[in-house]
Amino acid sequence: MCIRSVKSLLISAVFLAGVCGAEYSPAVSASVVVDAKNCDVIYSYNADVKTQPASLAKMMTLLLTFKALQRGVISLNTMISISPHAASQSPSVLGLKSGESISVRDAILALIVKSANDIAVALAERIGKSESLFVAMMNREAKRLGMKSTTFCNSSGWKDPRQQTTANDMVKLAKALLDECPGYYHYFSNKQFYLKGKCIKGHNALLGKRGDIIVDGIKTGFVNASGFNLATSAVKGKNRLIAVVLGGKTSRERDNLMDILLKKGFLKLKNLEMLKNRQKSSKAAQNKSDGQPKIVPALDRQTVPDTLGIYNKISKLTQNNEIKNE
Repeated sequence: MCIRSVKSLLISAVFLAGVCGAEYSPAVSASVVVDAKNCDVIYSYNADVKTQPASLAKMMTLLLTFKALQRGVISLNTMISISPHAASQSPSVLGLKSGESISVRDAILALIVKSANDIAVALAERIGKSESLFVAMMNREAKRLGMKSTTFCNSSGWKDPRQQTTANDMVKLAKALLDECPGYYHYFSNKQFYLKGKCIKGHNALLGKRGDIIVDGIKTGFVNASGFNLATSAVKGKNRLIAVVLGGKTSRERDNLMDILLKKGFLKLKNLEMLKNRQKSSKAAQNKSDGQPKIVPALDRQTVPDTLGIYNKISKLTQNNEIKNE
């Protein structure tokens, strides 16, 4: 290759790095699984490392929407007008034009199922009077919830290097949706919804019954800088887990990792419950005995999985170059 060609390639590389540096930096791989009852951490990997939330930011937009419904500021039948600013948002969008309107109920479903950026902005403008004022509300709520590493810059999660969060902070947000807005959480289980006779399908492939585990929410997300993100809540018997996976290379990799973590998480909860029951039985038996302690066999506990290794293993199985915004 001639010197001139080499120089041209170097100049092109420098130019692309300058234009796209933040957008194409390596996504952070992070994951955390907690017991929904008490937020006890079951698994954790890079859970305090900052990255962009992508459309997981819509969880906060939805939390504030649900709280507005609880206060009676809006109702599910309230109609929201689409502003020029809302209509100008980049995909993923519902595609309503400026001047059209949508009910709050359909707007909620559009955020959850379609992850519609235009509808997130429309909701923000209706509740906060403007998107910028609504973002201030988002950050105040994040502070109240103890999301110390989170900064919101818009209502949709659209790419912005200043917009940051962590897996641990997203768990806190998911738990708030479960605990503080129980009457509205059921919306997160929708795989599709109908608007004006058209069926709109969602991105969350994990929703529904998966063996004896039921995944009933919460939210997907993707921008190039974050990779494929997912916050999930699932139930098995009397137990519920909240889990967050950030930085998947593809949606399939992200989903496969979440599936593994949920199965391991519920297994660990079961083993810990068995251990507690054995300890209770041992203590009761000891109290009835002559005071001599009895030896109870220890129950093997599940070790924390090597999540980085899981990411690498799944990456070899999934080579899809997915570039859609969720």
